[in-house]
Amino acid sequence: MQKIEAEKIIKAAKDETARMEKASEDAIRQASRNLVLSFRDSVTKELSALVTSETEKAYSSDLLLKLIPETVKAWTSKTDAENVAVLLNESDLSALESSLKSALKSEIEKGLTLKVDNSINKGFRIGIDNGAAFIDLSDEAVADLFSAYLNPKVAAIMKEASK
Repeated sequence: MQKIEAEKIIKAAKDETARMEKASEDAIRQASRNLVLSFRDSVTKELSALVTSETEKAYSSDLLLKLIPETVKAWTSKTDAENVAVLLNESDLSALESSLKSALKSEIEKGLTLKVDNSINKGFRIGIDNGAAFIDLSDEAVADLFSAYLNPKVAAIMKEASK
């Protein structure tokens, strides 16, 4: 009888030890997973901030003076869009307005307008006045495009590195 009870106690102790080992391993796995996810999110956040910063820097006055007329002419030549507007932040519009009016003279004669949109940090949007269709080339939209590509790439690199 004592032998059976001793075996039960030993079995219970072994079962408890196995349960505690599994719980410890599970906790380590979860902590490791949380660490990798946190690190990946941190790297992704830093890279996204870098992309946003570099995209903003890329929108110089010279680039805008080249890009806006080319984009407007390409869009208006392929559509029957009316009431087309180019939206820029106030400081860019002030600095570029006369040059853009010169470069877009024929489009302005057809109804193109230049407007202020202070929700745009850098870059521009071109759209139909009622907002039914638009092209968003603001720094935020372009950075989002790059970041959407960047995030899966970072995740894949982190996953590979964690093997």
